[in-house]
Amino acid sequence: MICNYHTHTYRCHHATGGEREYIENAISGGIRKLGFSDHIPFVFPDGYESAYRISFSDCDDYISTLRKYREEYRNKIEIKIGFEMEYYPKYFDEMFKVALDAGAEYLILGQHFLNNEHPNGHYCGFPSDSDEGLHEYVNCVIAGINTGVFTYVAHPDLFNYTGGYFTYEKEMRRLCAAAARADIPLEINLLGIRTGRNYPNPTFWRIAGEECCKAVFGFDAHTAKDAFDAKSIPIAERLADECGLLVVDDPKIVDISVKP
Repeated sequence: MICNYHTHTYRCHHATGGEREYIENAISGGIRKLGFSDHIPFVFPDGYESAYRISFSDCDDYISTLRKYREEYRNKIEIKIGFEMEYYPKYFDEMFKVALDAGAEYLILGQHFLNNEHPNGHYCGFPSDSDEGLHEYVNCVIAGINTGVFTYVAHPDLFNYTGGYFTYEKEMRRLCAAAARADIPLEINLLGIRTGRNYPNPTFWRIAGEECCKAVFGFDAHTAKDAFDAKSIPIAERLADECGLLVVDDPKIVDISVKP
């Protein structure tokens, strides 16, 4: 594994450690390209600002600090600066403008909530037997894929569906087929592996293999020690091999300054 484009910082309020620690650990593990993709800052029209995102007041520091480290470590590792971002139909243009104005270089699509993350919004990692919720999740991810601005889809199997197999298979096949058509990789998320979450979901990845999807590995690091996660890599590799997935070691970064 030579690239990881899924790294957070303490500014998202649920990660710890300084950037230098992340960078040094990534280098020690042999990572050549390290992307920081913390949760994009956003204030909803009613003034609500999620506690799991970077605050707007910290955004300039996020960008400037990483630019400083990029220069310092330029002979040891290539550092990319981006955001992890949801696709919310009503707010996509505004959120995308935030990314551009901040100076981000790339985006990864991480659909954590359905349409919005207000206190009454549904977090997709919570167990749910809602067919409508799964359908809406897949619709949001497909719409995000079709914008053409995302480098890859983070934890595409996040939705913790507890309903019937055939509904899950039908909906996730729609998602995987859309990703294959758009030639956008799907992430096998190593945070899910090392913390025993509901993802990576073997059923999802079997479908992804059947649909000829490309896969990437993402550490989804929230601590410096996870900026290189040697124990989880073989598990991800075994899953990819069993499902017949083409793993992309160095996914092409989508330049968001040129919106399709």
